[in-house]
Amino acid sequence: MSESTRFGSGWISGTLSTALGAIGLGAVLCFHFPDLLTMPELRGLYPVPYVRALLHLVLVSAFLLGLLSVMLRRSKRLGAAGMTLTLVAALLGGSRVPIDGELGDGPFLGLDWFLLNLIAYSALFIPLERLFARLPEQRVFRASWRTDLSYFFVSTLFVQVTTLLTLEPAMILFSWASHPGLQAWIAKQPFLLQFVEILFVADLTQYWVHRAFHRVPWLWRFHKIHHSAETMDWLAGSRLHLVDIAVTRALSYVPVYVLGFGEAPLFAYVVFVSIQATFIHANLRFELRALRGLLATPQFHHWHHTADADAVDKNFAVHLQVLDRIFGTFHLPKGRWPRSYGLAGGERVPSGYLPQLVEPFRAKAQTAKE
Repeated sequence: MSESTRFGSGWISGTLSTALGAIGLGAVLCFHFPDLLTMPELRGLYPVPYVRALLHLVLVSAFLLGLLSVMLRRSKRLGAAGMTLTLVAALLGGSRVPIDGELGDGPFLGLDWFLLNLIAYSALFIPLERLFARLPEQRVFRASWRTDLSYFFVSTLFVQVTTLLTLEPAMILFSWASHPGLQAWIAKQPFLLQFVEILFVADLTQYWVHRAFHRVPWLWRFHKIHHSAETMDWLAGSRLHLVDIAVTRALSYVPVYVLGFGEAPLFAYVVFVSIQATFIHANLRFELRALRGLLATPQFHHWHHTADADAVDKNFAVHLQVLDRIFGTFHLPKGRWPRSYGLAGGERVPSGYLPQLVEPFRAKAQTAKE
């Protein structure tokens, strides 16, 4: 019989210990290998004394929580794992670890970007989902959370790779379509106007790319991985196949690049889309009726993920509900939420990140044999 995971059983403290221990160890490794594991754009922005103080707090908390878990649970694995990660981080220097190596602009893995995103999003959305949950019975560590965390890890760790796969094609393949005069005029527009324009042109492109991923069979093989999530929360939106990410973002960047928007409004859009994409997948009961027909909300996007037959292939817009109204794919019943999520019609995908990564290619090979 499995042990309880309720409060007071030591499971929560053990899980937190393991998570904090892993974060602490990751931060120590970033100090040891900054050239390989950190983003060049972020290195000069870190307040190092405060980072060290926070790292010390993380490691101490991880060890104490691990000790508490060991004391409370029959199975000592969780607590022992957290304490082991903490001790390894301490042996590697802990919060006093020196910054090793020379910094350059070569290839890197964004481990620091992953850690920052994980801390920020979990600190924001986990409390929100506990306080305003649409499904209060849904647990933080629900089924398949490890799979979705793997997607989150890969997409943020390989931020340089995904940037090359998405932004570079737009810049290289569509440079012929840009016009310096038009770009200069757009770049002089007010910040807010540029932000709204980016939001519209990017979402208009994303709408049709997204709709194509649902309608074109070979594209659907990749996109159905995203729709295989049967639980909606802040982490579920991370479940995106690399091919899905590359194609969608690359095409969405084309009009943004061609029109030549300024760096500041473009950065603001990137921040906005990152937060909103997480928000609309979250387990939140907000209906936000004042935004009905305007911006995408959790209720609006949850209907896109439903397995209910009457709502399949609806609500393709990522930002602007009005696009679905214009193109006849809007579905948002007042006061109602989907009964179930996931793939409709009995479709299935394998469990786990790696099996899902190869599934679209395996399905293609199987189709070719038939």
